[in-house]
Amino acid sequence: MYTARVHFQDRTLTKPDQVNRLIKQLRRQGRQIVLTQGTFDMVHIGHARYCQEAKRHGDVLIVGVDSDDKVRRRKGPDRPVVPQAERLEMLAYLKPVDYVVLKEQGAPKHSLIKLIRPDVLVATKETYTSDKIKYLEQFCIKVVVLDPMATTSTSAKLRMMQIGMAQKISDTLSNRLTRSIEEALAELRGERGEHHGKAGKAR
Repeated sequence: MYTARVHFQDRTLTKPDQVNRLIKQLRRQGRQIVLTQGTFDMVHIGHARYCQEAKRHGDVLIVGVDSDDKVRRRKGPDRPVVPQAERLEMLAYLKPVDYVVLKEQGAPKHSLIKLIRPDVLVATKETYTSDKIKYLEQFCIKVVVLDPMATTSTSAKLRMMQIGMAQKISDTLSNRLTRSIEEALAELRGERGEHHGKAGKAR
């Protein structure tokens, strides 16, 4: 367990100078570098398949991971579900992933792509427009666009969970309200019966 933890730390980069040193080393070794980026919130089978397919396009796969602040700014205050430290570690444990890089909020747009200048940039459909791809090809040899690798995205899974939880809460409240009404009616019927009984005796 300790060895795995150290290995993860060796493969996690949080500063541009760390990335720069790594890229120089890989270039000297003649390695083909693949870069992909994303949030990777609640890592699931689609993420694993995506990374495996991305790795097929080169020798070393580097994954840029959006920081918590960056995700919140883009997706709202309830995201990410999983904090950045855990997302980085989960990705580093995936076999196809060689290095993970934290992408901080406030960094210049496409700064990681420009810093690494990968041989291959891998993205999912709808990430970049055709014009954006042409622009990014200035900083890499090729851009590869992959189809989604799972039937549902993280956002879709979260929506289903929220809907399911809302339904459970609604059902619970409805059951409690029904029981409360039934108890109140039973108590009221009991009081009325007791009142009628006393009235009969009085006559």
